[in-house]
Amino acid sequence: MNPLPAPVQALLVVDLQSAFVAGGNPVPDAPRLLDRVGSLLRRARAAGALVVHLQNDGPAGEPDEPHTPGWELHLPVHGGPAETVIRKTEDDGFEGTTLEDALTAAGARSLAVCGVMSEMCVLATARRALALDYRVVLPHDAHATYDIPAAPGISEAVPAAMASRVAEWALGDEVEVIAHATDITFAGTRVEPFADNRTA
Repeated sequence: MNPLPAPVQALLVVDLQSAFVAGGNPVPDAPRLLDRVGSLLRRARAAGALVVHLQNDGPAGEPDEPHTPGWELHLPVHGGPAETVIRKTEDDGFEGTTLEDALTAAGARSLAVCGVMSEMCVLATARRALALDYRVVLPHDAHATYDIPAAPGISEAVPAAMASRVAEWALGDEVEVIAHATDITFAGTRVEPFADNRTA
């Protein structure tokens, strides 16, 4: 893991929806995850950094089916041009959304990524950001996933913490993996109004 990073200009909160962090089937240690993400949100807002909440629209019958209780974002969203919600249907938060437009409008070229699931939407969004030449910081204690069940004849069950670490490793040398979310600092951005797809 890298030394303390330079400040970042944006915070991406990936799929922190009630189905995954509350109720009957939260990710392991969800209260700790919520505490770390809450800390990132407070500091990003105080610094005037761009905050983007990605909200996944799951298929019918899934825990994150739109407009069901599990689909709702679990932490409060502050309004205004510096904080927005962008809905998505793919693991990659850039695919088919206005995320890149939002970052461009704010002049943000560096970002921290947090949320769920480590090996799915967090990984896919961080990987796409790297491919688009953004600087990406990933706080180890601010993303999470579920335990991966055993696959008979293939492997034993994989603990969630191990799956999260493998997701970090899969991003290669370009990502900046930081042990503690509290070590991330933020810088203000040139925030301009932009269209999101919250009601799409």
